[in-house]
Formats: sequence, C-alpha cells, structure tokens
Amino acid sequence: MSADSAPPLPPTPIPEAGRARHAARRPGAAGTPGGRRAWLAWGIGVSVYVLAVVHRTSLGVAGIAAATRFGIGASALSTFAILQVLVYAGMQVPVGLLVDRFGPRRVLSCGLLLLTAGQLGFAFATAFTPALCSRAVLGCGDAMTFVSVLRLGARWFPARRNPFIAQLTGLVGTVGNLVSTLVLSQILHSAGWTPTFATTALLGLLVLAAVLLFLRDTPDSPPRAPLLRAAEPAALAPRRPLLPQIRDAWREPGTRLGLWVHFTTAFPASAFLLLWGMPFLMEGQGESRATAAGLLSLIIVFSMGFALLFGQLNSRHPGVRTPLVFAVVVGTGGVWGLVLAWPGPRVPMWLLLVLVVVMAATARPR
Repeated sequence: MSADSAPPLPPTPIPEAGRARHAARRPGAAGTPGGRRAWLAWGIGVSVYVLAVVHRTSLGVAGIAAATRFGIGASALSTFAILQVLVYAGMQVPVGLLVDRFGPRRVLSCGLLLLTAGQLGFAFATAFTPALCSRAVLGCGDAMTFVSVLRLGARWFPARRNPFIAQLTGLVGTVGNLVSTLVLSQILHSAGWTPTFATTALLGLLVLAAVLLFLRDTPDSPPRAPLLRAAEPAALAPRRPLLPQIRDAWREPGTRLGLWVHFTTAFPASAFLLLWGMPFLMEGQGESRATAAGLLSLIIVFSMGFALLFGQLNSRHPGVRTPLVFAVVVGTGGVWGLVLAWPGPRVPMWLLLVLVVVMAATARPR
C-alpha cells in the first residue's frame, strides 16, 4: 500500500490546558476579547450613543421653532440646554455605579427607554414646563450611554486597545451631530415639530430591540439574558464608601486640571451646537437655513480632524497639552471678540469660517 493511501493516524489528544491556551489566542473566541463579535457588541453600543447625541443636539437646530412653539424668549430657551447638561453631569457618578452593579446592557436599555420617553414628551409638549421636564428626562437617558459604551469596549477588547476604542467612540458619536444639523433641520422645516421629534424618538425602540436581542455584557455572558435578573454576586460585594473615593480623586492635581480643561475648552462649541448656533447664524447674521446648517456641520467635521491631530501631538509630546489648551482658549476668545466687535450688522463669511474652525478646535485639545 502506498503512502498516499495509508490509513490516517488517530488524532493526538490535546490536554485541556493546551486547548484553553489555544482558544485564548484566537481573537473573538468565546470568553476572549477581540474579533468580530467584539466589533458587533461595540457597534450596537455605539449606535445607542449616536442616537443619544442626535437627541442631545436636536434642540440646537430647533431653537427658533421652540421659541415660537412655547412662546418663550432667550432666557427661557437657554434653560432647556442648561437643565439638560446639569442632569447629564449630575448623573455621571450614579451611572458609573449602575454600570458596575448591573452591567452596560441593562443600563443602555434603561437609557434608551428614558431617551425615547423624553423625546416623545418633547414632541407632543405645547407648553414650556412639560417640554422642560421632557428635556430633563432626555438628559438622564443621555447620561447612561457613553459610560456604558466605554465599559463594553473595556470588556470586549484587549486592554491595549482601550484608548483607541474610547477615541473611536467619541469620533463616531459626532455622526449624531451631523444627523441633527444636516438631516433633522431639514425634516423639521418640512414636516413640522411633532412628526420630526416623534420619529426620532421611535428610532430608540429599534435600537432597543438590537440591544435586547444581540448585545451581551461580556464575551462570557449568555445571549438574551433577562434584564430583570439579580445583580451579579461580585457587584453585591461590599465596596468602599463613595465620598472618600471622590475626595481622594479630587486631591489628585491631574483630576482638577482635567476638569477645568474640559470645562473651559468644551464650553464655546457646546453652547453653539446645542442651542445658540442656528439662531445666531439665521437671526443675527441673516444666513439661510442651509448655510447655517452647513457651518454647524463644518464645526463637527473639523473637530474630527482636530481630534486626530491633537491625539497624535499629545501622545508623542505629552508636554504640549497645556500650552495647546491655552493657545486654543486664547484664540477662541480673540476670534469671538472680533466677531462681536465687527462694525456693521453682519460679519463677513471669511470671519464666520475662521470662527467655525476655532470652535472646532475647542472641542479637542483635551
């Protein structure tokens, strides 16, 4: 009998430890981070975040319509954005504790329900107070998204990829800004208030279905786990009290520096995109709706480019971070001063473009 037709040798048994090591080396294997399953989990999570950004920034293209619908002035209109941001900020620590205790899948599901309820309430509100309460509910749901997606990235990808996943999450989230400025503003102008906001609210139910059917907290989690099951035993273990943890974190100089850098640099673009950009460009500068939406979109596109540029600079030259922040803050103040002091009723387009670029930079030096 020739060698080609010889009977096959029986397979050599592989010890259990060897099989475990082999599985651990395969990206995407059950119980191991990385691979297509990790990108699927992250993609579902980031879709929730994108939808939350759409809801968050939707008022930025509806400021004029909101003032007309609710019969309010500039002070009351600004209350929408202030309350929403305050709720978002105040929920960060509680949301972190909820993610630790119940996992990102359940927190994202709760966030989607709150986002949908808040946006539906805003769609059908005809008075200032119900609309304000709806934005507070929306801010609460919005707060549950980003932290949960970061936790998904930490559990589904190797630790060395966590910074990249966090940066990618922020970049993809800016798509929600583009949807608001390019799409939502046109739909609002053509379809009206209630159909526009009700439709965006109901999109949350579609994303919620994807979360319930396909998302898992970790590679080891069972598929379609019930949302109302008890918390994991590890989450119920005794923990250090919260206030001492906050005090210890605040004593760290880097924490305080990061807070004030984020506070200072994020303010101009956030205020412009979340509320005042469209009224300033249309009512103050006499630009058309399409031109105003285009300028707001440029802020988002340029901010994505600055994110890549500043990220490379900060990773290669860590010492440049603080001078970069000061340069961006001073530049923003100077350009805004020039815009506000410009003689005549309208600012030239070249200066508006400079303002757009500078405000895009404020969102990314941190």
